[in-house]
Amino acid sequence: MSIGIVTAILFIFLALLLLSGLPLAFGLGATAVVLALWKMGPEALFLLTTTAFSSWTLYTLVALPLFVLMANFLARSGIADDLYEMMYHWMGPLRGGLAMGTVIICAVFAAMSGVSAAGTVTMGLVALPSMLRRNYHKDIALGAISAGGSLGILIPPSIIMIVFASVSGASVGRLFMGGVIPGLLIAALFVLYIGVRTLIQPHLGPSIPEEEKISWGQKFRLIRAVMFPVALVLLVLGTIYTGITTPTESSAIGAFGALICAILKRRLSWEMFQVATLDAFKLSVMVGWIVLGAKAFSHIYAATGAGNFILGMVSGLAVNPWLILLAMQLILLILGMFIDPIGIMMITLPVFLPLREELGFNLIWFGVLFTINMEMAFITPPFGLNLFYMKGVVPRGITMGDIYRSIVPFILLELLGLVLVMLWPQLVLWLPEAMIR
Repeated sequence: MSIGIVTAILFIFLALLLLSGLPLAFGLGATAVVLALWKMGPEALFLLTTTAFSSWTLYTLVALPLFVLMANFLARSGIADDLYEMMYHWMGPLRGGLAMGTVIICAVFAAMSGVSAAGTVTMGLVALPSMLRRNYHKDIALGAISAGGSLGILIPPSIIMIVFASVSGASVGRLFMGGVIPGLLIAALFVLYIGVRTLIQPHLGPSIPEEEKISWGQKFRLIRAVMFPVALVLLVLGTIYTGITTPTESSAIGAFGALICAILKRRLSWEMFQVATLDAFKLSVMVGWIVLGAKAFSHIYAATGAGNFILGMVSGLAVNPWLILLAMQLILLILGMFIDPIGIMMITLPVFLPLREELGFNLIWFGVLFTINMEMAFITPPFGLNLFYMKGVVPRGITMGDIYRSIVPFILLELLGLVLVMLWPQLVLWLPEAMIR
């Protein structure tokens, strides 16, 4: 049987397992076991044990639970309320200021958490009621929160980047630095869009009432409440950039600093500590199993010679490498409408990474492009996770259709950001190249 037919059968089998509701990690693992027995016999199952050991002892993955723990401590320390109060008085007097400030807070949360849910759910609970009370149009309010929350995927420390690095062998620190400028660029596009649209249509985002405005002295006093967590984020990223620590070591600094922040804010309790650590443990175990399933799948898949088959097929085509890259982006965009980002990563990377190497594209740049696509996957209907997070926190009367409609302009802005990063790779590569080794 030709390797092309084997590849087709393999992916059909995997698709059927996933459609049956089997968790992704076990679907990938089962496919790897079936392929190993089919093509190489029972002796090949030894590959799975070595893969499990190498996957679960990766030094890179130690950063994952620690960054999640940092996010959990900060989220439970009242930082969101302090940030929103500061933003309310600094940005509120501007048309669309609350929505623009919400995007900025989501960017700050992204730098504290590395996950999308933190900014989306928190701002959905804190900022959305405030904006709706101030007569903000629901499209602007919902879109700003859903899209702003997705920045957690791109702005470091990004959990998706850690997983990508563990699968691809890329440097986590360089991926983190590569995501900084694109993340800030996309956040700026969101803010600019909100500002321009509310300038043209003032009724969509009115300024706060005159009686609620405060003096400049009071505004500056509000900054003091958020100085520690912002300084912590700068410390974590700064030590990575300067080469003082690895991302794994900086994640420990971040987790410890977040614990100190909770103590200083008088929010630390035994119950809070238990919940924060248990949440970090659950997410880390889930990602660990997914990484194992994906690596088992990719190792067995490569051992059958399928990787060489795909590379040979592509290299034999008289097609511009950029067209192949565009085809990859289109595949990721479509998959993002139906599958969660880690699932997309584990299904596509065994095929995409060898192609990337064959075509000669920079791994860090490719990883950031991939991450931007995963960021869009969180907000693309019908199954964008952020859209469901939003549905869980919106007041009655706001439908799923309202949420879908609100996100359309922001998806287009993220596509614009993706195009800009593709056209100017230095937006990604400048910071990693400037890192102190």
